[in-house]
Amino acid sequence: MKPRLVFVHGIGGPRDAEAEGDEWLRALADGARRAGQTRHVSALIDGWASETRFAYYGDLFKKAGAQGAFGSQGADDEAVVAELLLEAISDHLADPVLSGQEKRVLLHAQAQLAPAGRSQGLGNVGRRTLNALTTLMSAPGLRWFGGIASSQLTLTILGQVARYLNRGESDAAGAPLDRRIRERVAGHLGQDGPTVVVAHSLGTVVALEALHEHKGDVPLFVTLGSPLGMRTTVLPRTRPQPMGTPETVGRWLNFWDRDDVIAARPMLEDFVRPNTAGVGPVSDRVDSDGLWVHPAAKYLAHPAVAGPVVEALDTLAGQ
Repeated sequence: MKPRLVFVHGIGGPRDAEAEGDEWLRALADGARRAGQTRHVSALIDGWASETRFAYYGDLFKKAGAQGAFGSQGADDEAVVAELLLEAISDHLADPVLSGQEKRVLLHAQAQLAPAGRSQGLGNVGRRTLNALTTLMSAPGLRWFGGIASSQLTLTILGQVARYLNRGESDAAGAPLDRRIRERVAGHLGQDGPTVVVAHSLGTVVALEALHEHKGDVPLFVTLGSPLGMRTTVLPRTRPQPMGTPETVGRWLNFWDRDDVIAARPMLEDFVRPNTAGVGPVSDRVDSDGLWVHPAAKYLAHPAVAGPVVEALDTLAGQ
């Protein structure tokens, strides 16, 4: 039996799961080539190396009767997005190599999100967050949210993180949105044979929680551009608490980019408990070029990311 490779996506709009899974796989093959693993490239692309699955759940964010394809959010969700941005800004302001222009833009956005001496009530949080996003998107040097057309759309997409963590939006059967998303991912994990899980962005939160309920063997868990390090916004809302490594995980690699706004406070090993086998996350920085470094394909094309994944698949295929 071939090992299973499961990709878990993050925030964003509706997508073609088959096309995006192919994009991720080709990026992984490119990274394998750069890592000197050329003999694995054809096996990855042609499906010999693994049974590859793309765990798509983006359609679950669409609310019945909602305008547009991205779903909608409430005031509580907007408040979480504001907290997320404030934490990310604070983290980036601590960067010792920050330029003067970057610092000015970040401080301005921070003041827009939390103006001194003014009410912090929910009534104004959406407007303040939109203003801050507009400020952040006006500074190309920061490379935040490249490729997204408007601050309103950015707010809606980031709101997916809040909607998952707020544990609401139950369906007719009483299942909240977060449970329905985890069940969708769990359906791709399977119980037979080993599974390598590669998760990105919000998908790292979803995958972590799903793996705590998973009974099958996961020799390698890879997280890319993860928000799990956001200790004010994400960490305390993640389940179960305290945050720990799932028992079925044999190795956890976490990768982050300095310019990735989602991956604030990326050293997960500082606060994630190891499992009973002593396995905990090991974080490593990678650097990408371009205006938008958050996409999963950017991470997967790095040899530091692709190398361990293809090596794990090769080892499992030979067992």
